[in-house]
Amino acid sequence: MPDIKSEYIENTTPISGTIDSFTIAIKMASHSPFEPMWDKLVSKYHYLGYKKLLGHRLKYLVLINDNPVAALSFSAPALKLKSRENYIGWSDAQRKEFLSCLASNSRFLILPWVRIKNLGSHVLSRCIHRLKKDWRKHFGKQLLLLETFVDPEKFKGTVYKAANWTYVGQTQGSGKKGSGYIYHGKPKEIYLYAIESKFREIIGCRQKTDIFFHRPPQAQYKLEELKMILSHSQWHEGLVSDLNLTQGDIQTMSDELVKFHEQFFDCYGRIEHRRLAMTYLSGLISNAQAKSVEPIALEFLGKKSVRSLQRFLKSCKWDHEAMVMTHQRLLSEQISEPDGMINVDSSEFAKKGKESVGVARQYCGEKGKVENCQSGVFVGYSSSKGYGLLNGRLYMPEKWFNEENKTRCEDNWVPENLTFQTKLEIASDLIDQVKNSGRYQAKWIGCDATFGSDHNFLDALPEDLYYFAHIRSVCKVFTRKPKMEIPEYKGHGPRSTKMKLLPGQPEPKNASEIAQSPKLTWMPVVLAEGTKGPITAEVARVRIYLSRDGLPVGDERWLFMRKNSDGQIQYAISNAPRRIKFADLVKASIMRWPIEQCFQEGKSYLGMGNYEHRSWPAWHRHMIFVFLGLHFLLRMRLRLKKNSSVNVTNGLPPVSSCHEASITDS
Repeated sequence: MPDIKSEYIENTTPISGTIDSFTIAIKMASHSPFEPMWDKLVSKYHYLGYKKLLGHRLKYLVLINDNPVAALSFSAPALKLKSRENYIGWSDAQRKEFLSCLASNSRFLILPWVRIKNLGSHVLSRCIHRLKKDWRKHFGKQLLLLETFVDPEKFKGTVYKAANWTYVGQTQGSGKKGSGYIYHGKPKEIYLYAIESKFREIIGCRQKTDIFFHRPPQAQYKLEELKMILSHSQWHEGLVSDLNLTQGDIQTMSDELVKFHEQFFDCYGRIEHRRLAMTYLSGLISNAQAKSVEPIALEFLGKKSVRSLQRFLKSCKWDHEAMVMTHQRLLSEQISEPDGMINVDSSEFAKKGKESVGVARQYCGEKGKVENCQSGVFVGYSSSKGYGLLNGRLYMPEKWFNEENKTRCEDNWVPENLTFQTKLEIASDLIDQVKNSGRYQAKWIGCDATFGSDHNFLDALPEDLYYFAHIRSVCKVFTRKPKMEIPEYKGHGPRSTKMKLLPGQPEPKNASEIAQSPKLTWMPVVLAEGTKGPITAEVARVRIYLSRDGLPVGDERWLFMRKNSDGQIQYAISNAPRRIKFADLVKASIMRWPIEQCFQEGKSYLGMGNYEHRSWPAWHRHMIFVFLGLHFLLRMRLRLKKNSSVNVTNGLPPVSSCHEASITDS
């Protein structure tokens, strides 16, 4: 064998074959000349790296023909582990007495150039056989159990399953920080191996059965028992990554979720509906990969409840409108303020089938092209206190109202009195409903270019609110009002009242041409504080007249342009008065962000577009639960005072330093 005391030189020649083709040696690396080699390999090739292990620890190196092929370590176990404690069944006093009889398989590495079938389970079994004697020899303790943790995003636990380890549940998704714990939302699977089959007799305990694998037995279907399930469910890491949750925060969120949902109990027709509703809401918020009815029911209630949850969302009688109104009332108490903005936008959901309600080949925003999809129109609200989605309605393409689709509408429970409405008409109805409710104070109405590019839509908006409407770069505008004349009447036919530009008057320009003018003054601003530092942009504003059919239309408006750090320019128009502060327009431009943030969080974390519902009622009921998920998260941010604000006024420049641009056509 080479001099192992000298610096180890890696030999990465591939090693492959069957387990019986090799002579495998397992060496103790701890406190031996092998230890530097073990440290180097684990630091370089294990996904967790290596740092000094705490408490008792033993390291093993696996060799074939003097070349390392694997490395393992065993060290002190976790102090507290709910699933482990339930599986063992010991009391707190017994845990303190016998915890030193447990060890954790803290590292297990098969080197990347080694491809030997069954090597992992083989060396694990042999190491455990050695470990029983080595642990007693070095630390004077009889080992009863081993534990290990598997990251399900990276591994399937195949080696441990093959070596007869037992899966007992998941961690709470927390990591040690200082003297406490921070919730990171990435739970790991827990596996245990009984070295002594009669370990419970030695400890003097019995396995618990009340809460196992993070939830009560699936046969328990009462509402109070469901609350126990929810208190042990795992939060989706994307929803809580910015909260730096402690263990106390997690318990607070679990308790608050139950209290929050109880405020909607009167909306349901039966007590059983409360349990199903709370299940669905919790499933959307959880870290489950699938956010449709069947996996949620299987996770929380069991196979027999799949049909019940499906019926609840499609056909059970409960007051959907009361649900929406309760949600809006509770959210308004949190975020309504005089300078708020009512936002309207559409969002699409790609679908492969042709039978889902409202599905058709139409423009799909998330695909950026015409695609088979459903499209919804949504209304939201934002202020410096927070933001949320308030309501939404599925857009039904006009062809769905043809006689040939009558049966399809009936099968999908489309209301008989529903008539065709454009997205613009749906948006107007949703805005009116929010404004007429009187719950949301507002100064602004915001919308994207789908709505902002339509003159009729803008003209129909409430006159007591300013709009901030995105437009397309090709939108035609005048930077000053041209002179016009009525064509001379020559006595033939009816008199024409159509205006036309006088000779020599300027033609309208695209908004993008205005942005390229050398006379335009761009002002740098800090829009908000992001996780990686300030979010900056350059902005400019110009007084303009909109163009329709080549002629100026309506009163003078603002053209607002924002050039982002990537050079892309966004365009918006506003009917705000000439004397409005520059900073107020910048603030309005940022208050359009939250509805996009709602769509991003909804689709990424809450299953907003991952539903499998086909019917009209189920689509809208699914969406209200997405709204409630966003609503609840905002309440927790406010409750925990972590990232609760939209921060729309952060870093705006003083008004005195902002120069108003003025461009005239030459």
